[in-house]
Amino acid sequence: MPLVEKLKKGVYIIAEMSANHAGDFENAIKIIHAAKEAGADCLKIQTYTADSLTIDCDNEYFQIKGGLWDGYNLYNLYKEAATPYSWQAEIKAECEKAGLDFLSTPFDENGADFLESLNVDVYKIASFELVHIPLIKHIARKGKPMMVSCGMGSIEEIDDAVDAMIGEGLSREKIVLLKCTSEYPANNKDMNLLTIPDMIKRFKCSAGLSDHTMGSVAPIAAVALGACVIEKHFCLSRAIKNPDSDFSMEPHEYAEMVKGIRAAEKMQGKVIYEPGETEKASLTFRRSIFSTKAIKKGEMFSSENIKVIRPGHGMKPKHYDNIIGKTAKNDIAYGEPLSEELINFEN
Repeated sequence: MPLVEKLKKGVYIIAEMSANHAGDFENAIKIIHAAKEAGADCLKIQTYTADSLTIDCDNEYFQIKGGLWDGYNLYNLYKEAATPYSWQAEIKAECEKAGLDFLSTPFDENGADFLESLNVDVYKIASFELVHIPLIKHIARKGKPMMVSCGMGSIEEIDDAVDAMIGEGLSREKIVLLKCTSEYPANNKDMNLLTIPDMIKRFKCSAGLSDHTMGSVAPIAAVALGACVIEKHFCLSRAIKNPDSDFSMEPHEYAEMVKGIRAAEKMQGKVIYEPGETEKASLTFRRSIFSTKAIKKGEMFSSENIKVIRPGHGMKPKHYDNIIGKTAKNDIAYGEPLSEELINFEN
């Protein structure tokens, strides 16, 4: 089923393997099956080599200072974190066998063409490549749906990316923008999830969340705000150390997140301003107007003989002021709900 159709059926949940295989192909295979068991719809990897991202240079420009990867040289970080191209066809095949969709993020044109040779259905653009318009155009020309992470992106930069895709013939229906905070791990105070409904309105595309926070609060809140895609890093165990392990979810945590997302999805429902089917039985416990004394025919209604009380079998409380001073058309027993037929409105 095409991605566009899947998004109409519910929130699409992506387990991001990234570097969590820790250089071990068997770990990669185990992650696929653990992700499926935890409730993911899709497994995502990344398609790059260190040489496709940077150069092997040790001067100060290529040293990471601060944060999770403090002290790393860029080339060495990417070399350690990469998923070998030689694994990727097997990973895709194993995903298909397990009943998971396969998705990858290419970081250059060669990577995108390699994925096309694997007959992938969807492409992902990483936040750091949002401004790589030549790459975005190259992938858009393939005509397949694209998910674009927008971490660090300004309105102008996101506009440029969307315009580039549309300019190459991709419809807005095939574009999903992902709110992302490019911080590893991300702090709750930096999430700004209200951006999600604004993205949907502003760019006229579907929107989701690529999340780097710890825990599942952000994904569940994002779904409540209209996110149709959730991407979250997935590992077998954070004890298996690699560049992504410290901000990845273990299988039991991911399964709990999926449950929360599915519950939030159901809670969204539809816009409704009337009692739901299950609420109708509770209407009887609303207040309404009742007689609090026996009232004779012709007797005037007052605060002494009528009152707004529970249950809800009488006239609505909004009519109370109009009834005061009117007279009874018939005898009214104590504890009888008032109706229009019992009131002479003409006196």
